Amino acid sequence: MPPTTPYAGKFSPCAPYGNNNNNHPAPHSPYRNGTAAGPEPARENVYNGAYAAAENPYDVPQPHAAYRSSSVSSVAARERHYNGGCAISENPYSSPRPHSPRQHSTSCPGRAYRHTTAANTANTTTASSSSGGSEQSSRNNSVAAKGRRYGHGVTASYGEMCYHDNSLVSASLEALIQHLVPTVDYYPDRSYVFTFLLSSRLFLHPYELMTRVCHLCVEQQRSGDALLDKIRFREVAPKLVQLLTEWTETFPYDFRDERMMRCLNDMTQHVARGDEYSWRAMQQMTQRLIKRLSALGQYEEAVSALSAVAMERPASLKGRQAAGQRGDVMSACDDPFVLAQQLTHIELDRLSFIGPEEFIQTFAMKDPLENHKGFFRKRKTSNLEAYINWFNRLSYLVATEICMPVKKKQRARIIEFFIDVAQECFNIGNFNSLMAIITGMNMSPVARLRKTWSKVNTDKFEILEHQMDPSSNFTNYRTALRGATQRSETAHSSQEKIVIPFFSLLIKDIYFLNEGCASKLTNGHINFEKLWELAKQVSEFLVWRQVICPFDRDRRILQYLVTTPVFTEDELHLASYESEGPENNMEKDSRRSLRSSLLHRENRS
Repeated sequence: MPPTTPYAGKFSPCAPYGNNNNNHPAPHSPYRNGTAAGPEPARENVYNGAYAAAENPYDVPQPHAAYRSSSVSSVAARERHYNGGCAISENPYSSPRPHSPRQHSTSCPGRAYRHTTAANTANTTTASSSSGGSEQSSRNNSVAAKGRRYGHGVTASYGEMCYHDNSLVSASLEALIQHLVPTVDYYPDRSYVFTFLLSSRLFLHPYELMTRVCHLCVEQQRSGDALLDKIRFREVAPKLVQLLTEWTETFPYDFRDERMMRCLNDMTQHVARGDEYSWRAMQQMTQRLIKRLSALGQYEEAVSALSAVAMERPASLKGRQAAGQRGDVMSACDDPFVLAQQLTHIELDRLSFIGPEEFIQTFAMKDPLENHKGFFRKRKTSNLEAYINWFNRLSYLVATEICMPVKKKQRARIIEFFIDVAQECFNIGNFNSLMAIITGMNMSPVARLRKTWSKVNTDKFEILEHQMDPSSNFTNYRTALRGATQRSETAHSSQEKIVIPFFSLLIKDIYFLNEGCASKLTNGHINFEKLWELAKQVSEFLVWRQVICPFDRDRRILQYLVTTPVFTEDELHLASYESEGPENNMEKDSRRSLRSSLLHRENRS
């Protein structure tokens, strides 16, 4: 059997962050040496909580990832210095040099080995044809690898699978599917299982893959003797159950497709005829899956209900004085650290419901999926999109809170409050909320309030902007993120484990990785090196999403953050003009136009 452990041991764990040297065990990664042991048992009662539409959904335990990763390179921490009158607290995420998970280039490491694949395959075929009949038969059953030096490693072909330094780099789709199928004496490496189940949807629907894998697993045990077939299937049944368990626990949303559930039920019945122990394991697996999908449905309904409440328009701009009586964010919470904690609750809760396959579904072929009108097609990226919507909502909430007050002093006070909240988010490791707050404060209706900003000490804000500066592909942010990841892996407390990435940039990185690397090579093989890289980035996300937020929940603050109505962009501009009048003719014309259009909308409604 050819080597199956891809990149095992190549992704070294992080160096300790600062002087933290503890014995906290490193999380399991699909990029470490795989074993035949099954996936970890699901955490009990994770999905027992039910969401009621009228309740806040952020009081329910979070799901966790079955796979973890520790693939960040080792770096030494260094002290950062800032120029400015007011210095922010020491940056806990400093590290020496910026690093992007993937620089956005069109090159791909897999392309360096393309021309060797065909040559090695030809060598194997020639060697086979020159041997005797019995030897040729033996080679057909187990292809001998013919390897040769290329660069600093060895490239070898095993049938339709090409390896470089014992790492799979390319193969035909049929060979990859066959490689996933367990046998009596073989089970695929867990890193391979995760990677192929994640990215195979770029080439075929999960339903097609599951159907073919189950069919091959059953057919390979057929010998023509019914009794022998039953014995052989009984031996392979536990490994088939293990594979399906890894699938249902890591990619449960695939089973929102009714066809997937039918296939799973069919296999349960087939297993029941051969092995009672495996049949019971299948039943337990199915029950956990149903419970998880039920919790997901309840969560989505609750988020949808809360979004409907949040869509209600704030008080009319004509009554802003009365609107001020409704209270602002500081009336709900006047402690920046507490508000940052509650934002972290929301971030981790929503992250926990994003399926890893949603990143890949964004790029998956549309035609096969669109032809099926099932539940799976409609919901394939809904949780990912909901999380992006949360980022936008938080940005607009910040801008609304700043533009709403009539008095300049109150507006300046709220700006300073949100700067402190952003700083606390940075210290926690909540980069998504940090960026959302900065985005809201940089929106043009807020940025134009010059008189208000003149009353604000902006030193801390400028430092935070520097940390999230988009120049050089977000160099400063990536350095901070790498430091936060190091701190998480050597954490002494649950709070130090928190890493919430700037999500839009994470999606952008995965997008450029997908677009910059060909999925298929010139010989028709799947470029599996690309799939390894996709899996590496997604598995790191799974580590981040599985952290349980250690802070106490405040239902009143959470309710305010997720349901308080916010202004639209036009309403923000008009509120800004009402706070500080137009400075030029263009702004005067804009205010006149906005007043007219918004008044027309109010009359129509």
